[in-house]
Amino acid sequence: MRKAVLLHICCVIDAIPAVYTLRESGYMVWGYFHNSNIIPAEEYERRLYDVHRLAFDWDFPVLIPLYDPVSFLRNTRSLWREPEKGKRCEVCIYANLSATASMAELMGIPFFATTLTASRHKDLDIINRLGREAGSRYGVKYLESAFRKKGGQVLASRVAREKGFYRQNYCGCVYSLRERIMR
Repeated sequence: MRKAVLLHICCVIDAIPAVYTLRESGYMVWGYFHNSNIIPAEEYERRLYDVHRLAFDWDFPVLIPLYDPVSFLRNTRSLWREPEKGKRCEVCIYANLSATASMAELMGIPFFATTLTASRHKDLDIINRLGREAGSRYGVKYLESAFRKKGGQVLASRVAREKGFYRQNYCGCVYSLRERIMR
């Protein structure tokens, strides 16, 4: 029997190399689309739609918890001036990874991981540190990763092009959207 892993999925582009790599490593992947940071709701729905398409095509289940952007805004409102990759991003990433670790514990899944390490825009050291902390808190093993390496981004681009998947142009939160608009 294959080992199960609960994979936090932020978007389909980052899910492609993560799901592929985890399966190649012998894991049975369960997706977890925990992303209350994604604003507006239309953006959240657009990303979720393509995650569903990938899950259907590649035959893996995806859990979708309550979408609650108010909690994200409440947790980050004092950090609105922080730059991208700053303290605000750490709060957001830790919230998503903690929720994933908690769900893995509830489901009896011994491992969890995140697609965030597939993005070239994210800091691998910070993500992996926060993943270890969340895993320790909930008693599940965080699988450290760098899904963007070893051809991960090339694979994501090829599959996205073939399937016509949506490629977002900002992280997802209102703060990164603001920065994108201001450029």
